[in-house]
Amino acid sequence: MRTPVWRAIPLIAASLLIVFCISMFPTLNFKYLKNFCNLTPRTHDYQLTSVIFKKIDTENCIFFEKNGFFMDDKIKIIVILGPTACGKTSFAVRLAAQIDGAIVSADSRQLYRGLDIGSGKDIGEYTLPSGETVEHHLIDIAEPDYEYNLAEFMRDCRNAVQDIHARKRIPVLAGGSALYLDAVLRNYSLRGGAPDPEERKALRSMSTGELQERLRGLEPDSGILHSEPENRTRLIRRIEILTKRPDESLLAEANAPSSGWEFLVIGVLRDRQEVHRRIEERLDARLNAGMLDEARYLHDVRGISWERLEFFGLEYRYMALHLQGKLTYREMRDQLLIKIRQFAKRQDSWFRNMERNGVPIYWYRPDAFDGALALCRNFLAGKELPEPGFRLSETFYGPKA
Repeated sequence: MRTPVWRAIPLIAASLLIVFCISMFPTLNFKYLKNFCNLTPRTHDYQLTSVIFKKIDTENCIFFEKNGFFMDDKIKIIVILGPTACGKTSFAVRLAAQIDGAIVSADSRQLYRGLDIGSGKDIGEYTLPSGETVEHHLIDIAEPDYEYNLAEFMRDCRNAVQDIHARKRIPVLAGGSALYLDAVLRNYSLRGGAPDPEERKALRSMSTGELQERLRGLEPDSGILHSEPENRTRLIRRIEILTKRPDESLLAEANAPSSGWEFLVIGVLRDRQEVHRRIEERLDARLNAGMLDEARYLHDVRGISWERLEFFGLEYRYMALHLQGKLTYREMRDQLLIKIRQFAKRQDSWFRNMERNGVPIYWYRPDAFDGALALCRNFLAGKELPEPGFRLSETFYGPKA
């Protein structure tokens, strides 16, 4: 027996009401209508099996499907950045817990297994006081003898973001590797092949002068020869780009379009004196926690060369020099402290350039967390955001005391 048409009138009326709401309030959060399309009234013998309403305008395309989930075609991403020792991880974890987010690490060292203390991995910070662990990605994904590169990060970051978004969660990109962050925010288009371990080893064995001559033969007017002729890392990478056939498959994944991504960039702000104090306290704490033993284990047991350890950044570079007898413990500690503070200043310079290049950064002190959270919720709700009230690029610390 067929169902009388009049029984469908209430459902039709409700559907029209929803269409009206979509038209009048396009940014309204419709997740509370989640169960509507799964209704099977006991007194009715019909069921809504597939209802799709669409509203298309110049900015949004909103779908209402039988699972009751409304969304636009944008992927909204929260980015947390700041200089070393400013407290990015704890800030990002706290924020992710409040907005049902998942962390995507943008740290070029924390992706390596075994680099725990020296890279500041601090896995314990991802566990909340309640005992719940905040989901995190791109940590401990490569062995320390593997040459992970920027193209692989862009591919892996894209996959992680899309996976998190597909599960209706919010991606929170957090880390201190400015190049990684800038590559995602400005959607770098990469060229050149990934480094070959044997070829890179051969290049590293060459003197700086030999590298300069090799590059001059390949690219006589290379900008690196004029701007940074002593930068061995850039000399080697440029030679690799010019001589190695690119991995087209990897580059295709790394350079996949991400025009549908929208970013809210939040910076964790501390005074420079406070950052310097925290850097010293953190360095001493890590040394007391066995950071030097970690470097010794990587070399003696894992077989990581001294040169490779130096590649992992300041902490491992100076520990390698000490373990080779080139620096005393006190010289290692004091020189390392100076270099890390200088590194924090360079990070500040990078963030200033990001602002000058059109990336708005909303800076918050850690004790202003509630303000950052409110901004995130407005961003996720599609509300118009104010201009940042503070710009690092317009702030000057003045001469040293």
